[in-house]
Amino acid sequence: MKIILAGPYPAGTAEKFGQLLPGDEIVTVTDQAEYEAMTEGDVIVVRVLKTPAPVLAPKKDLKAVIRWGAGYDSVDIEAAGKQGVFVANMPGVNAYAVAELAVGLMIAAGRKVIDQNRLTHDGIWDNKLYAPQMASLNHKTVGVIGGGNIGRRVATEVQAFGANVIYYDAFRLSEEREKEFHMEYKPLEELVKEADVITLHVPLLDSTKHMIGEKQFEEMKDHVIIVNTARGGLIDDEALAKALISGKVAAAGLDCVENENLQENPLARMSNVILTPHMGGSSNDLAAEMIPKIAEQIKNLETTGTIGNVVNKEYLK
Repeated sequence: MKIILAGPYPAGTAEKFGQLLPGDEIVTVTDQAEYEAMTEGDVIVVRVLKTPAPVLAPKKDLKAVIRWGAGYDSVDIEAAGKQGVFVANMPGVNAYAVAELAVGLMIAAGRKVIDQNRLTHDGIWDNKLYAPQMASLNHKTVGVIGGGNIGRRVATEVQAFGANVIYYDAFRLSEEREKEFHMEYKPLEELVKEADVITLHVPLLDSTKHMIGEKQFEEMKDHVIIVNTARGGLIDDEALAKALISGKVAAAGLDCVENENLQENPLARMSNVILTPHMGGSSNDLAAEMIPKIAEQIKNLETTGTIGNVVNKEYLK
């Protein structure tokens, strides 16, 4: 089989796939235009690059698209299904990396780490300047939106800092799971009113677009901290900017935004916003977790014609 590794990957990724899939041809492509022009390939493993219908259509031998991670909104799953192509994701594999960043952003925002670092580098050694604005996680209520692999991991980690966890998910966890992770379910409208920190861990769907908007910000506690390491578009950027200016939101840690044109996005010019370029699921050690699991999926496809974690079953011919 011909395996296309679409997107930038850690050094040695192609070689590791080659070792685990002897006999298969491994091809790497990092440029979107080149990716679109390719006509051959049995399996695509995709990270960062977009996979809309025009990318899929020329690849007549394509059997599966496997996302390097949990999110799959960059792949046209309907077009793939109609073409008879499986689209699969790898839920939970990079959960530790995303959760780690989410908690890090909470701490950095709450303790004004970025501002303190900037002033200290400018020669101002004063630990009292931001003291009135700083807050720890201890005894705070963290509202986790999304009870999946990442959300549950975040819940566990913030509890180690002394936080209490409430959560919302469209599909509530079982009572046993809630007890296991010490997560108390709340409807979304109650969660936004009660949480001191709100962190999002859900996919971007029609039902979740702008799930945090002007109405939700109005109902939040004063000086709440917002963290989004999931997808831009879950939060209304303009509404968040207004809430930050008014002081309703004390700070935000964002690994993604709806409008990635930072020249136009007001969030990019706010000192109480920490911005990172959607790197939560990226770390140099992630490949050691991800490659063997994806290789196993490809082996299953080769031997059985099927694959796990399919996300486009309803569209498959």
